[in-house]
Amino acid sequence: MLDRRQFAGVALAFAGLATQSRAAAGGLMATTPGYGPLQPDPAGLVDLPPGFSYRIVSELGQRMSDGYRVPDRADGMGCFRLPNGKIALVRNHELQPRHGAQGPFGGQAVAPPEAFDSKAGSALPGGTTTLVLDPGSLEVESQYLSLVGTIRNCAGGVTPWNSWLTCEESVDGPEKGVGQPHGWMFDVPADAGRLVKAEPLKAMGRFMREAAAVDPRTGIVYMTEDREDSLFYRFLPDVPGSLHRGGRLQALALFDRGIGDSRNWAGRAMQTGSWHFADWVDLDNPESPADDLRFRGAAKGGLLFARGEGIHWGDGELYFTCTSGGQSKQGQIMRYRPSAHEGTDKERAMPGRLQLFLESTDPAQYSFGDNLTVAPNGHLIVCEDQYEDTVDNHLRGVTPHGEVYAFARIRVQTEPAGVCFSPDGSTMFVNLYSPTKTLAIRGPF
Repeated sequence: MLDRRQFAGVALAFAGLATQSRAAAGGLMATTPGYGPLQPDPAGLVDLPPGFSYRIVSELGQRMSDGYRVPDRADGMGCFRLPNGKIALVRNHELQPRHGAQGPFGGQAVAPPEAFDSKAGSALPGGTTTLVLDPGSLEVESQYLSLVGTIRNCAGGVTPWNSWLTCEESVDGPEKGVGQPHGWMFDVPADAGRLVKAEPLKAMGRFMREAAAVDPRTGIVYMTEDREDSLFYRFLPDVPGSLHRGGRLQALALFDRGIGDSRNWAGRAMQTGSWHFADWVDLDNPESPADDLRFRGAAKGGLLFARGEGIHWGDGELYFTCTSGGQSKQGQIMRYRPSAHEGTDKERAMPGRLQLFLESTDPAQYSFGDNLTVAPNGHLIVCEDQYEDTVDNHLRGVTPHGEVYAFARIRVQTEPAGVCFSPDGSTMFVNLYSPTKTLAIRGPF
């Protein structure tokens, strides 16, 4: 029997779902005031709700502890608790070979032995930097280059073994003038303290990578792909927590093979709020020299997504964005709940489920969602990523009932990226992509 508080919680949940359903039926988006109206920032950088404030903890060009400089194009990021009580931010830099002047070496020809790839005598500038901070004062005690020699490190994901999975959003290879094929995932320990050797996890596939999330219960890694005809992948490791020891790569399909496209571009194949039983198809030759994983997966029944991007693990489930999904092409959010027998022979008898959690019908409320995180209160915080001069990007909050609100407005023309929370939930960190600025936000979360 439910007590009064439990009954109130159930009633509130049904009210929220009813609000979302009515709004969706009317072609509208369900909204909520969130934390209140955004207050103009006197510095003209980021508007926040009442009671919230930010500080810049790192920015482009700062000299780091290893003598290199903070690179540009700060993208995905994760936050970690270190054994000594400090916290670490591992931050991606989405740099291409032509961006050497914006990289950690400032255009100088530097090729550390740990680098994955180089061109014209210098390591490719893509990679990660790591910041070590005091969790109370937020003072940066050190920052250093932790991975280099890669291309377009876009997003990634945190792991239960306290590392950051950084992903290359590029499948360039020697035909493009670089030394190695790209499109890999790399594992960067949060407490490395120095530049680590870049070792690609090739069994996890080569494709136009975006982000990753690890189920702490099973060690299965879920991965998104940033293409208009992308798939949603999972990697079943032979040894959970030891990705370098290999495993099996699969793509998501639905039991109902009549639905092969989640994008809703040519009609509404998936309804907002609808759940669908998931199936998974095996993918061979994961190193994919022909860059054809998505084609081979789709031929086996893999479900198509519109630019799968940010992904984050919540409470027993994960959420991921599809940046240009939906009939209006303004973006979708998917939710996946794994099977109790995920990745085992018993899975088909009790399959996981996929839901179209949100589909934008109004660019003024939600447009081109990219990186996202799950806040301590269970809300999603989503980074918008669009580049119209007359439109500001926002950090959008989304309640568990699909109600949308503005948490922050970015007043300069760049995207917010890499949103994440400190382990105690007291501080939100977010990057401003270019010129690089990493912000710490505090307030009544």
